Amino acid sequence: MVDLRFPVWLKKKLPGGKEFNETYNILKQSGLPTVCENARCPNIGECFSRKTATFLILGNICTRGCLFCDIKTGKPDLTDLDEPEKILAAVRRLGLKYVVITSVTRDDLSDGGAGHFRAVIEALKTEKGLKVEVLIPDFNGNTESLKIIVQAAPEVIGHNIEMVKELYKSLRPSTANYKKSLDVLKELKRISPLCITKSGFMLGLGETEEQILELIEDIYSTGCDILTIGQYLRPSIGRAEVKEFISPQRFETIKQEALAKGFKTVYSGPFIRSSYKALDLYRKTKHD
Repeated sequence: MVDLRFPVWLKKKLPGGKEFNETYNILKQSGLPTVCENARCPNIGECFSRKTATFLILGNICTRGCLFCDIKTGKPDLTDLDEPEKILAAVRRLGLKYVVITSVTRDDLSDGGAGHFRAVIEALKTEKGLKVEVLIPDFNGNTESLKIIVQAAPEVIGHNIEMVKELYKSLRPSTANYKKSLDVLKELKRISPLCITKSGFMLGLGETEEQILELIEDIYSTGCDILTIGQYLRPSIGRAEVKEFISPQRFETIKQEALAKGFKTVYSGPFIRSSYKALDLYRKTKHD
């Protein structure tokens, strides 16, 4: 039986302080949701204190119901067409130079929300020197939607595989598909071989060593540039249970295995998330 008491390396201070409160208040005043809050990210204190956040567009209700995620599932609200300008205003108030945009999955929209992503990217690109990273859903594998994202020219396009393929059936709804997600990463590189792509997955859900190595190989085979690997933490009752807490030493070993495979940049650790220190990852990859 797994000891579910948090090990010492998973202890974090409660969020607070002047910078945290300033970021929190700016975002609350803007009325914009962040994945930091909606997904109960453990890094919220650190990131808000550095005046960074990952904006969640297309509402905060997802059309899928993955058992590892705490974002609400149901019928989404109408898309806020003023959202691009609202995000731009918040970015200016925060003084950001690098912005990460993600979204819920919107299977109810014909393009999966790609057009709205483009509107947000284009609005942000009006700010001189601002760089944009997007973390996209699979758009149900729609190539035209992926072309919309690539043509909007964000600096980094991310799509997370999330977990080893053997866990998809039990933890993700039927509309989420391991091969489909790999194909998204492949298609992005086919459309634009020079675009920087990024993916990530979680450990601690019951995967084996062999499955982890196969997952790393599969993601690398898409041409993916950046890989992030983190510890799964149960966000609330009713979500999937943690099967294992992975040590920092083990994360480092897996990082070295991924780098040896050929990824340009890899972040691996208990608190690593796909948008954590995204600017640092971009800079390291761009300099390679």
